[in-house]
Amino acid sequence: MNKYVVMVSLAALLTACGEKVEQAAAPAEAPKAAVQAQQAAPTAEAAAPAVDKAALAEEAKAAVQALGGTLKGELEAAMKAGGPVDAMGICHTKAPEIAKAVSAEKGMEVSRVSLKNRNPVMGQANEWQTAVLNDFETKKAAGEDPATLAYAEVVDNEFRFMKAIPTAAVCLKCHGTELSPAVSAKLTELYPNDKATGYQEGDLRGAFVVVKNLTQ
Repeated sequence: MNKYVVMVSLAALLTACGEKVEQAAAPAEAPKAAVQAQQAAPTAEAAAPAVDKAALAEEAKAAVQALGGTLKGELEAAMKAGGPVDAMGICHTKAPEIAKAVSAEKGMEVSRVSLKNRNPVMGQANEWQTAVLNDFETKKAAGEDPATLAYAEVVDNEFRFMKAIPTAAVCLKCHGTELSPAVSAKLTELYPNDKATGYQEGDLRGAFVVVKNLTQ
């Protein structure tokens, strides 16, 4: 009898210990789930990063200033050295190189476009750029200063920025209504399909464009 009681008691004790072990082990799954949730959280944030459009716009303005300032310096030097014909040579050869260098330095694609492009490959506006340029024209016609016209937007993880380019008096030597025979001949040589003439001072000649892929 005593032996039977001892065996039953021992079995009960082992059963109870087993329940306690199982009950103690069960909560171990919770930290694992928490770790998985913590690991998943940064991934979700990375998929949809916060976009500071104002900061990107400032970066874009700096890129535009770098391109515009460098190109202006090159053109002024060429104008002093050989007049507008030499300046056209700068636009034809050095302008694409300057844009490429600024793009690499700033980490943004920087270029120039126009509704009346001179360069048939690089200067032609795409669909959204054309819409912005037309909007600039509408605002200018309503009395807004072309020098202040700018646009910034984020579309499908792509930051887009445009800054209007007003026609200055010096630009008329190559883009105006009355061109010298030498300039006309050079234009025919370099740009046989040129559309970028007939401007008057203050007209919108095009815009600087800055694009940044936000997923890279």
